[in-house]
Amino acid sequence: MTHIWTVSELAGEIDRTLQDNFLFQNCWVSGEISNFKHHLPSGHWYFTLKDDVSSLRAVMFRSRAVRVRFEPRNGMQVLVRGNVKLYDRDGNIQVYAEEMQPAGLGELYLAFEQLKERLIVEGLFAEERKKKIPLLPQRVGIVTSTSGAALRDILQIIKRRHPRMSWVVAPAAVQGEAAPREIVEGIRRLNRFEGIDVLIVGRGGGSLEELWAFNTEEVARAIAASRIPVISAVGHETDMTIADYVADLRAPTPSAAAELAVPLLQGLKERVDYLEKRLQRGLSARLAWKRQLLERLALKAPLRDPFWRVERGRQELDDFASRLQNSMTRFMADKNGILKLLAAKLDLLSPLSVLERGYSLTYDQNGQILRSAVGVTCGAQVQVRLAEGRIECRVVKAEIRGDNIGNR
Repeated sequence: MTHIWTVSELAGEIDRTLQDNFLFQNCWVSGEISNFKHHLPSGHWYFTLKDDVSSLRAVMFRSRAVRVRFEPRNGMQVLVRGNVKLYDRDGNIQVYAEEMQPAGLGELYLAFEQLKERLIVEGLFAEERKKKIPLLPQRVGIVTSTSGAALRDILQIIKRRHPRMSWVVAPAAVQGEAAPREIVEGIRRLNRFEGIDVLIVGRGGGSLEELWAFNTEEVARAIAASRIPVISAVGHETDMTIADYVADLRAPTPSAAAELAVPLLQGLKERVDYLEKRLQRGLSARLAWKRQLLERLALKAPLRDPFWRVERGRQELDDFASRLQNSMTRFMADKNGILKLLAAKLDLLSPLSVLERGYSLTYDQNGQILRSAVGVTCGAQVQVRLAEGRIECRVVKAEIRGDNIGNR
């Protein structure tokens, strides 16, 4: 009789067959990443590996994904090592990835380029954000391993160049898994110290893997966040680390970093002596020039005769007073002539001026001016106003245009 499988039975048999076949366990698969998804709550990676013909689902759990030093992206060619199993819930065959490497590029190199590209976009390499290294620091901070040759080289250079220079060391591992965390902590610890003017962060030379702590994002961000200027002192001449790009100044070796950070004391003394002599020569030349200028001024009239300027001022004052007096005289004469002209005009309009020419004013008994003989009766009492004095008169006769109005 033909055996009838349930779905779960068949799925389980397929899964057991895959696991029993050693070819599908710890195998390498080459393909292009597509549909990549980083599941943030869990940290797992879900993606598809494909080539020109087929595709295969894959998953990398968080415990494995944190070991990958580069960031997978869609379209990237990779090599994945893992186990092929059946995901019985969906009935899909999946690769459970244990390791991932970029195809054609080294994993470290790809991680380096990806981090470099991201930090460039953020502006952490920009020249305008870099701090100036002080010319004469009071104290130097050093972040490196206390057991390496780099620290000995740095201290020897400091002692030779400036024996009285103060320094502080923050011990840190410079390779291995703990190195990035300890370097970051060393930078932050020295930033909490008072009086440190410059930091030297680095180590001696080594392979890319040995120098990798200085290519990590956490170290790069700690250097960028440092309030103290940082000199990167990773001992390699040709290749640049991420720390070199972010630091305020890059030195090719720890010894070179010490020379850049600490001025040569003897050189400073010679420089001060040179500047002192130059200052003295400059002051002497300037004093000689000022003395010559003073002598030339002393030969001029104002300094030979100190009262010359006062006398000239008095003369100018007298001239101004004379001009003011003349101006006031002309002003008063002009105003007096205008006043006389206006008075003459007023005099012509005055009734008294008319009386002076022989005319008179006649008033009736009520004091009203008589302008006509009409209404004046014989015997009426009138007053006559002359240019000089008054007279009382009685009307004997009044007529208008030859007509008799009345006789006394």
